[in-house]
Parts: sequence; C-alpha cells; structure tokens
Amino acid sequence: MQVAQKLYEGVDIGGETVGLITYMRTDGVQMAPEAVEASRKAIASQFGDRYLPEKPRFYSTKAKNAQEAHEAIRPTDFNRTPDQVRRFLDGDMLRLYDLVWKRGIASQMASAEIERTTAEITADNGGQKAGLRATGSVIRFDGFIAAYTDAKEDGEQTDDGEEDGRLPEINARENLAKQKINASQHFTEPPPRYSEASLIKKMEELGIGRPSTYAATVTTLLDRDYITNDKRKLIPQAKGRLVTAFLESFFTRYVGYDFTASLEEKLDQVSAGEVNWKDVLRDFWKDFFAQIEETKELRVTNVLDALNEELAPLVFPKREDGGDPRICQVCGTGKLSLKLGKYGAFVGCSNYPECNFTRQLSSESNGDQEAAVSNEPQALGKDPHTGEEITLRSGRFGPYVQRGDGKEAKRSSLPKGWTPSTIDHEKAVALLSLPRDIGAHPESGKMISTGLGRYGPFVLHDGTYANLESIEDVFSIGLNRAVSVLADKQSKAGAGRGRTAAASLKELGDHPDGGSITVRDGRYGPYVNWGKVNATLPKGKDPQSVTVEEALVLISERAAKGGTTKGKPVKAKTTKAAAKSEDGATKSTKAKAPAKSKTKTAAKAKKG
Repeated sequence: MQVAQKLYEGVDIGGETVGLITYMRTDGVQMAPEAVEASRKAIASQFGDRYLPEKPRFYSTKAKNAQEAHEAIRPTDFNRTPDQVRRFLDGDMLRLYDLVWKRGIASQMASAEIERTTAEITADNGGQKAGLRATGSVIRFDGFIAAYTDAKEDGEQTDDGEEDGRLPEINARENLAKQKINASQHFTEPPPRYSEASLIKKMEELGIGRPSTYAATVTTLLDRDYITNDKRKLIPQAKGRLVTAFLESFFTRYVGYDFTASLEEKLDQVSAGEVNWKDVLRDFWKDFFAQIEETKELRVTNVLDALNEELAPLVFPKREDGGDPRICQVCGTGKLSLKLGKYGAFVGCSNYPECNFTRQLSSESNGDQEAAVSNEPQALGKDPHTGEEITLRSGRFGPYVQRGDGKEAKRSSLPKGWTPSTIDHEKAVALLSLPRDIGAHPESGKMISTGLGRYGPFVLHDGTYANLESIEDVFSIGLNRAVSVLADKQSKAGAGRGRTAAASLKELGDHPDGGSITVRDGRYGPYVNWGKVNATLPKGKDPQSVTVEEALVLISERAAKGGTTKGKPVKAKTTKAAAKSEDGATKSTKAKAPAKSKTKTAAKAKKG
C-alpha cells in the first residue's frame, strides 16, 4: 500500500512530479468514461485495430459490500507505458505500475480466441504402431493476452502446478515430425491448497470481508505465523491450527461463515443509517460476553482434552506399527497429550517427571520424521577442538544440537529453515561455535561478533544488536558489511524504542510532590515534563516564557485526562492576589503546600 501511495502522490519524471495511478483505496471495478476512451485509443495505437472491441467493456463487482465511491485503480495516462517510466521508478514501484497498466489496458481489449483441442496421434515405426494423445488448447487469436509480456514459456507450470496445456496450431491428417516423447505417470491428488488469489476468491464467495481488506487479512495470517507461503501455496502452521481448533471448539458461532457475513451486512446497514450502531454492539456484546463467562469456568485440562480430540491427526500421527499413537514411545505406559509451556504448546507424556518425553508440535498433518521419534540423541561425531560428542536431540522447544553431557553441555537450537534431516557434523560444529568474532570495530576498537538469538541471527557490537537476513550471514559476513549493518541500525535509532531523549530547553524547578519540572523540545513541539507526565504547550506559547505556575496547571490537566503517572492527579500551585481586609491590613493567601507540610503551616498560622 505504501508503494501504491507513492505512485498516487506523484513521481519525479523528467523534472515534473506526476501521479501515475488513480486513488488506490477503492473496491471499484469500473473506470471513468474518459479513461475508457483513452485506453481504447492506446490499444488501437499500440496493438492495432484487431485488438479493439466494437464497444467499450463495462464491469460490475460481485461483492455486495464493496466500497465503490472511487473508480477502479488505473494509470492516469495509458500512453505512459511501463517501459517509458522504467528509469524513474525503483523495483517495487515499477512492478506495481506494470501490473496496474497491464490490467487496465487488458480490461478493454478484445477477448482471446482459444480452441480446446484433443490431438490423436498415430506413431508408426517399421510397422509397429502406437497411439498417442495430446490434450490442450490452441490460441487462434491472443487478444488481451498480448498485453502481458510475462506470458509463461512452453512447459512452464501455472500457479496450481499444472502445465499450461497450450498446443501449437495443428491440422487434421498433418504429418508431424517427432522431437521427443515424455512418459509421465499421474496419481490422484487431493484438492490443491489455497493460494492468496484462491483464498481471496473463496472469501468473496462466502461474503467475508470486503475487497479493500483482503490483502490485510492474508498479511495478518502470515505475520502471526498462522500460515506460511511456500511457492505461492498457503500452508497452515501448528500455531494457526491450534488457534483455529480452540475457536471452533469454544467459540463456534463467531468463526462461522454465516456469522461473519451477517455481521458485515449489519455494519453496512449502520453505515447507511438504517440501523443504530449501539444496538448492533449491544446485541453482539450480550451473547459474546456470555460465551466468555462460560469459557472462563473451564479448567485447562478441559481445553486440552478438546484440543487433543480436534487436532488428533496433527498431534498424534499414525504409527507405522499400527499401535496407539497416544502411547508414549519412551516409557510405553504414559499417554501423550498437549501441554502448555512458556513458549507455546508441545506434546508431552502423562508420566512426567518420571518420563521426560517431549515433542514439538508439528505443522504437518501426517507428522514427519523429527516429530514422530523419541528424544533419543543421534550422534553426529566429535567436536574437533574439545573431543566431546556432538548429538542431535529433540526437546519441548524443537530440535537442537548439543556438545557434551550434563548441565555444562553447550546447546544450540536449529535456526529457522534448518531441519533435523539436513543437519550434519559440519553444520552442528558451526552452530556450537557461535558466537563468532568478526573483528574489532574501526572506531571503537571493540569486538564485533555474530550469533543466533531468540529472534534470529544478529550482529553485536558494544551492546548494540542488528538483525541479519539469514543464518548463512552469521557464518559468512565480513567486517566491512558488519560495520555497515550496525551503522544502518544506529541511523534508524531515532525512531521507535531507540530514539534519544528530547532536548531540555528550560529548568523550572522542583514539583511540590518531588521531581524536577522541565520544558523540552519534542518531535511534535515543546512540552512540559514532570516524571512520566508530558503536557504539550499551547500553540504559540514561547517555551522560555513558561512559569512554574503555568507548568503545574498543564501537568495537572494532563494527569486528570489519564496521564502516565501512577498517583493521583496533581493539583497546581495557585497564587491569589493580595486583598485588603476591612481594617486596612493586607492579607495574603499562600499556595497550598504538600500534605506532609500541613502541620507546620498550621502551626505557623496559629503562632501568627
């Protein structure tokens, strides 16, 4: 979306800032009439009249809740081809503009003419005949396909892993020259997994979400590790299966397709002013709160029992010997079950602590080799430096390598992307040798090292950590690149957790409840600071002219609105003007002192 925003706001093209695409936050599929006319002219000039249909094409969305206040995303000028703007755009911007331009121009082009063909071929070799069959399609006229220059080459597979099936143009009783014959065996396969495109299409059919939220939904699933994208196929992970099983077991109504679709309709009625939004929230919360209260009464064992049953094919894969998959393979008497640990769920034995068998929750439904075996260590060889035995093991947090035995043994978890089946002696030694010293920093003289932590591979210097892209970088990165990575990390430290404290402009003194009051220059302008309370100065107020009394008032108001202080809002110091009594004597009312000094103040007043 950020890349689309840049294309919409404008790009410098030859000294002129030009917006390349129209507004991108829309579900509309219809282009403006002037854009349709412009696209038809571009088609005629760039592809020829044969590719121009007789009438403009008009489209309508199938989604009932689509937001069509704006027209479809399209190029602002169809004559501005991707090749013409290539030198002005970076990689991501060019790819996105190329997609928008091609889709926009293709939507108004003539249809392709594709003939489904089955060719029966008789092969004759010295009287020996064989019947061959080729099934596919022949393109008689490419039409809108001509707009896509990235058409797949012959033999390349589609997103579904199937061959494109295009055949060259052939005629009946034509003599063919044999080039090669490929013999292939086909097996019945289960339905293909969802890709991003097919998942979004299914969501649209079920009425879940709206076009403008589909991409964000898929991104959230990926970011939370509920699924992974493997060659454009969305593979469910153990965490995602666990969450889904819990919701389907205890919040069935709220994860149903019908409920989600009906709630979308109610929200559309709210936006149209047909239904009061408070009524919708009240109806939702009434039933949802009752469901939460009911679930709160459950014991952890009740939840685990339900998940064991729901996830049985994943958690307890079938054993090759046909035995009970829930019987512990180590002690032979314990029963395996899901357990909850500090870092998530895992499979453990009911005889714990007598039996310490644990297994990481596998993401594959049929189980794999490393998930189906016990904790018996697998010897990989001896360490070349210490002579200790190196073993591959499986623990509650996943597979790991270990050097030696006992509490002093060194261990290292396998990095993401490495599986136990690929671990050999060389890789194990490399993991156990971490952290790896690269060299002294040219400025500070302190050592720079790399290692593998909880959040992945990193480079470290003087307490500053910087992430590395892959585990291979841990073993191969040199001093120059390490310094560059650390410099990039420090340059970004101004934002987020790493930004420096705001500069102090003026010291105002101590607060009545303790702690100094200062005026500081922040990212969004000057403000008054006391402890954890920050109060923005009024617009136009000179920071140097702020008094203690004004600062106390601002701090008190900020604290009353829900500031970050743990105590009660602080009452500001107030000074009342001197007033004359009836007898002409001048009386002054002093500012209220802190609670701890009330006794002294009262004593002084009595004495006077």
